[in-house]
Amino acid sequence: MSKKDQAARMREGNGFIAALDQSGGSTPKALRLYGIEEDRYSNEDEMFDLIHQMRTRIIKSPAFTGDNILGAILFEQTMEREIDGTPTAAYLWEERGVVPFLKVDKGLADETDGVRLMKPMAGLKDLLERANAHGIFGTKMRSVIDAASPSGIAAVVDQQFAIGAEILDAGLVPIIEPEVTISIADKAEAESILRDEIAK
Repeated sequence: MSKKDQAARMREGNGFIAALDQSGGSTPKALRLYGIEEDRYSNEDEMFDLIHQMRTRIIKSPAFTGDNILGAILFEQTMEREIDGTPTAAYLWEERGVVPFLKVDKGLADETDGVRLMKPMAGLKDLLERANAHGIFGTKMRSVIDAASPSGIAAVVDQQFAIGAEILDAGLVPIIEPEVTISIADKAEAESILRDEIAK
């Protein structure tokens, strides 16, 4: 897999980035929406087998190609699995023309100062090494902003960019995702503060 070709695809291509990165906590809901109730599996291993089958079906769909989709964000366990005997990231790029990304955050901490920072990422260096070995192009990590709190938003941006620098140093391209909650009353103000923090 050529990262140079993948970078050109991201820079010049059309389409969107598909999120296929449900973690253990959000997988039961994803399966339920897919039509698989919790009584269909008895443990986490069976649950992850089912979600991989679902993701495989999506990825192999005739509509899931580089004509419509620039990239796909994978959950760590999906990266470690295969589709038709080919590692998932390689299958995405070689068979579908879709650039592979990896979710690297471990979820959100409790809300403080109007924001939810990312939980500590123990083992990030090892994860990034494995991502490179699997041909992953970039990463995704998400924080949440629930209020127009200047100090809280500054903390979100600082954390995102500090970890983003580590990811760049590892040879991967980070997607920085400080998400402003769409339903908050002071959304416009929060977005303005966020824009200014990012521009500093």
